[in-house]
Amino acid sequence: MDAVAKIAEERIKQAMANGEFTNLSGAGKPIEFEDETWIPEELRLAYRFLKNAGCIPPELELKNEIITLRDLIETIDDDKEKIRRLRELNFKIMRFNMMRERPLNLEAFPDYEQRLFEKKG
Repeated sequence: MDAVAKIAEERIKQAMANGEFTNLSGAGKPIEFEDETWIPEELRLAYRFLKNAGCIPPELELKNEIITLRDLIETIDDDKEKIRRLRELNFKIMRFNMMRERPLNLEAFPDYEQRLFEKKG
């Protein structure tokens, strides 16, 4: 065991002896892990640090933009503006797919998926 691990282990033992781990919120409840399968394995630790620092990865920011834009499109009455926003949405989805190792699952956007099928038919 290296020196850092020994120091950490000693501090944990001290904290346990002092009762610092009693009555913690969430005690006795299972830990809920976030789904990180969309993040490449070699980037997960870095993304976790960024998240804890209040930053979000570009893929997540773009996904949020896609969701917001999809909701905005449903409120637009002007056909020209709606077409412009749909093109913007398609571009963002394409960019999102290029950033990821696997494509965006349209099941996460069922309304948009249905409109695509209606447009093809």
